Amino acid sequence: MLCGQQTWQFPTRPRVLGTGTIVGEKEGQGPLGDRFDLVVTDPYVGQDSFEKAERKLMEKAQETAVQKAGLTIESISMVISGDLLAQNISSHFAARTQGRPLFNVFSACATSMQAVAMGAQLVDTGYASNVLAAVSSHNSSAERAFRYPTEYGAQKPPTAHCTVTGAGALVVGKGNTGPIITHATLGKVIDLGIDNPWEMGAAMAPAAADTLARHFLDTGRKPEDYDLIATGDLARVGHPIARHLLLELGYDLGERFTDCGILMYDKTQSEVFSGGSGPACAACVTFGHLLLGLTEKCYRRILVVATGALLSPISSQQKDTIPCIAHAVAFERDGE
Repeated sequence: MLCGQQTWQFPTRPRVLGTGTIVGEKEGQGPLGDRFDLVVTDPYVGQDSFEKAERKLMEKAQETAVQKAGLTIESISMVISGDLLAQNISSHFAARTQGRPLFNVFSACATSMQAVAMGAQLVDTGYASNVLAAVSSHNSSAERAFRYPTEYGAQKPPTAHCTVTGAGALVVGKGNTGPIITHATLGKVIDLGIDNPWEMGAAMAPAAADTLARHFLDTGRKPEDYDLIATGDLARVGHPIARHLLLELGYDLGERFTDCGILMYDKTQSEVFSGGSGPACAACVTFGHLLLGLTEKCYRRILVVATGALLSPISSQQKDTIPCIAHAVAFERDGE
């Protein structure tokens, strides 16, 4: 049901029944490497192109999530998925393999929480029994689609992001165990005029702050009601900006405020720049590390605000500004 202006509250308390996280070699070498289900060291994943490799990552993450949920693919009512490639081809080809009804969604790097929110809504209202939400990204396929092929060797500034190679999937359904999805706050498109595609963290920060402020207003919750609040991929440039904007709005998030793009890599790793990005960034950190933190009782309640820069190669080449969006989902431990 609607709570306030932009927030959905889920009275039936749908749960996370299973997750699947598959990452590449660089992500596996980061500080969260042992929190993912599988680390692949072959960037091609046995395929003959990076795009086909990303498709395999998506398929494997979905299969892992369904298996860990104790289900079969036939028991999945709906797949909700998205990626960064033109026409969402990773999602479409993976759906061809899985053979289940598909909702294809796109909010750039915010797609993971959009998919989870929609899945929770369908389960909560009884329109689906089990929903599989999934996203993927691949560093080399994204570079080719949005910037320059990796073979070109283009130089990047320190403000750039490193697109995460990986895929994350999550099964939402009714059950007696697993983290509970309580709220989802849907973001508005925010554009404060940044037109530099190497400054995506700064461009996305206002959208993250806007969605977080709206979540607190809609739900009546305060930052201290959460043990952890994580943005998706603002990284080391955008995250301090979001913190400053929230302070101006009267919200001090303190030490509980973090970012998946910062958590994904050690800053001493080569060519990670300001931190991680891509749909798989927020998805793999959340579905792997953060939800494990709930089940391990490190956290009682967490809020994940995935952030997305809604630019395209055409818009950036035309020197257009970067519209951004952020979607938030609240997860909590059973019994809270």
